[in-house]
Amino acid sequence: MYKTLLLLMTLLFLSSLSYAQYSEENVYEKPTLKIGGALRFNYNLSTWKEDQLERGGDFGFDVLRINVESEYKGIKLNAEYRHYSEGFGGGFLKQGWFQHDFSDISQIQVGLNQVPFGIQQYNSNNWFFNMTYYIGFEDDHDMGVKYIHDNGRWQWQAAYYKSAEDLVFGSSEASPNRYSYDVTGRNKENNQLDFKIINRLGDSLQHEIGASLQGGLLYNLDTERNGTRHAGAVHYEYKSVNSPWNVKLQAMLYRINPKYASDNDLNFVEMGAYGANYNVANKGEVYTASLAYHLPIDTRLLQGITFYDNYGYYNKRVSGFENSHMNVLGALFSAGSMYIYTDAAFGYNQPWLGPEWTNAFTAGTPGDTDWHLRFNINMGYYF
Repeated sequence: MYKTLLLLMTLLFLSSLSYAQYSEENVYEKPTLKIGGALRFNYNLSTWKEDQLERGGDFGFDVLRINVESEYKGIKLNAEYRHYSEGFGGGFLKQGWFQHDFSDISQIQVGLNQVPFGIQQYNSNNWFFNMTYYIGFEDDHDMGVKYIHDNGRWQWQAAYYKSAEDLVFGSSEASPNRYSYDVTGRNKENNQLDFKIINRLGDSLQHEIGASLQGGLLYNLDTERNGTRHAGAVHYEYKSVNSPWNVKLQAMLYRINPKYASDNDLNFVEMGAYGANYNVANKGEVYTASLAYHLPIDTRLLQGITFYDNYGYYNKRVSGFENSHMNVLGALFSAGSMYIYTDAAFGYNQPWLGPEWTNAFTAGTPGDTDWHLRFNINMGYYF
């Protein structure tokens, strides 16, 4: 009897140890899921739209977005789906990738992720972005594999992208229903390589100096041949948790050489996003400068205001094409979960900030171009 009781107690003890170990492993391997998003509305008043001026502007729906982050057994998921009105492309995936962290300082992302080029995440402080966004070099997302190594002082990223945000496979034209600008129309981006390196200086690493390189192919649906494209950029950014100031400076150049048919040798390509295409010069340089100042406010409703001025100059390297400018002066109001951008956006040969859409980034309207203003308020609740 004693031996039997001792055996039962031993088995119960071993079972409890096994259960404890099993429970600890399950707790450690328990999947995590975080769901968030935003709902935004927009008011705008454009000086070149007479009917809108008579109405006193328009106020309506901007976007509903859903964000998902998850992790299980060392594999992470990051995805963001956005739904705009049909006139701005409807619903599409803004980003979405699988991620594995090799260590605290290195990771790999596979899927629709941000292209490592220039100042990230944004080369701007305002709701309109800067000039670089509108020709595909700010917050661009493509389909591929990216490796990131960041030890605090140095960061480098290397990426390979098989294609852009293609929604239609095969020989059909790429859809402009997407978040970031890519080459569309009769050309398709493919087989792109990116490399970016940055060095952070100062005691609190507040000074960032970086360089980016990009090269890829451009498949023409008519000639069934690949052209080439390449770009490079250098940048400087000042940011510090101990300072209210933020400075962003960037200079970049790009060249696109599509393989058009001999009787259709154009000096521009189509680019598209938000449901519509426009033409962009094959060659150019873009210079941007942004300055922002954050003013903390300790009230129940308002917690801070960030004032900013963001300027972009687009120098087109094609004879007969008039250059483009944009400048956004404004402020971001932070109120709990709400963020309100109030922008005075000025454009000169800028398709989103003027009456000329299709050719603003090519010939423009030589001899008859004026600066135009769009006053814009974007209010969003982020959860």
